[in-house]
Amino acid sequence: MKKYNQIEDYLADLAPMQLEVVQIMRELLLDAAPGASEVISYNMPAIKQNGQVLVYFAATKSHLGFYPTAAPIVAFADRLQNYETSKGTIKIPYDRPLPVKLIRDIVAYRIGQAGGAKK
Repeated sequence: MKKYNQIEDYLADLAPMQLEVVQIMRELLLDAAPGASEVISYNMPAIKQNGQVLVYFAATKSHLGFYPTAAPIVAFADRLQNYETSKGTIKIPYDRPLPVKLIRDIVAYRIGQAGGAKK
């Protein structure tokens, strides 16, 4: 597996359809977490705030993987019933629109866990 150090390098290796979805997710996450920075962590794009990674995301062949850690999967279980999930993963199929409100709410939850908004 190729090792990524920069998000631009990660993006350059995506198929056009994957790139489109990942770019939308990237913009959504940065808008949902003002002041957050982008990083590569575990070889995936992620956003970090207050020294803590809030969420990760990655393109796969059949879906966009959204990795907000385990607690939001439990906290938002009722709103995630239409998605395949596991302990820290939400699989968002490419043939479905991104659940913008849900993603924003999960990011807000993670910001709260990370100690609030950057000052």
